[in-house]
Amino acid sequence: MPIPKTDVLSRTFIRDDVYVSLRDWIVTGALEPGEKLKDKELATQLGVSRTPIREALRKLEDEGLVETAANRWTRVTPITLRDAETIYPIIQQLEELALTLAFPRLSPGHIQTMQTANSDLKMALRQNNPHAAMVADASFHQVLIDLANNRELSTILNQLNVKYQRIELAYFSEAGLLLASLEEHQQLISALKTKDLAAAHQALTCNWQASIERLRSLGEPS
Repeated sequence: MPIPKTDVLSRTFIRDDVYVSLRDWIVTGALEPGEKLKDKELATQLGVSRTPIREALRKLEDEGLVETAANRWTRVTPITLRDAETIYPIIQQLEELALTLAFPRLSPGHIQTMQTANSDLKMALRQNNPHAAMVADASFHQVLIDLANNRELSTILNQLNVKYQRIELAYFSEAGLLLASLEEHQQLISALKTKDLAAAHQALTCNWQASIERLRSLGEPS
């Protein structure tokens, strides 16, 4: 796929900005799974030297978003069902911890924010807008992550959620995977409104376990 058109980065941009640009292109599929990456071409597109490109690619490789064959090629890591089976249970456990930590701080305003995010998700799915759907889904879960008020937990979840969003977007064109999540989210909201922590945990667990089962029903992404 051609490199997405973008404004040349300002000279004041540091390597982190290059990394974010490449990461976002990979997550959204602008750079497709399996696509070869050429540092010279990327550097020209972003208006930077090849050094920050190479540094960003190394960081992305450490995170599993890029893979290399020495002296042969660098490419976007393909997406497999196994990736989801590895990542989803980890996110589930960490989000359950976030829920436990966030629960005493949860206010009606926070619950309303989650409700609004779920409504935004519904609208995005109706409009067949995968990016907006992922933003809404992430906003829903982020309320609990932020309320947990645990920097290390937040950092780990944010890193894993990059991979999660990439997987969900890869499957989005094949089926409305997030459609069933609407009701699962609503069950979580209902439990939070009644201050039932056990029911909230059950709803959150159901959401993640059902998500991986939906992916398994589809098999490998095309």
